[in-house]
Amino acid sequence: MLYEKDAQGTVDEVVARVETAVAANQFGVLGIHDLKQKLNAKGLDFAPECRILEVCNPAKAKTVLEADMSISNALPCRISVYEDAGAVKVSTLKPTQLLALFGRPELDPVAQEVEATLVRIIDAACE
Repeated sequence: MLYEKDAQGTVDEVVARVETAVAANQFGVLGIHDLKQKLNAKGLDFAPECRILEVCNPAKAKTVLEADMSISNALPCRISVYEDAGAVKVSTLKPTQLLALFGRPELDPVAQEVEATLVRIIDAACE
């Protein structure tokens, strides 16, 4: 269900590499959530760095949404960059498995294409 790789560098450096790889693969970054900052701002002591990048390819999203608007619950795709046991990791939920939950097999090719792109993005950021 999860594609995950170890990365070299700081969370900030890896996030920058993810952003570059996203653009190189014709996706866009819709937003970045800094969970450490958000939780600390709410008065919670949370130490590990964790950034969640919301990424999207508008044409792919349009295809999926036109087939089934309820899939909007699973969009946009997310790539997480976080600290875990002293390492920096990058991960995403596999779109093939996520979309399978909606029972729309006609969307399998789109999910496969998006998943392959997310894997390329993560692999490029972790090189």
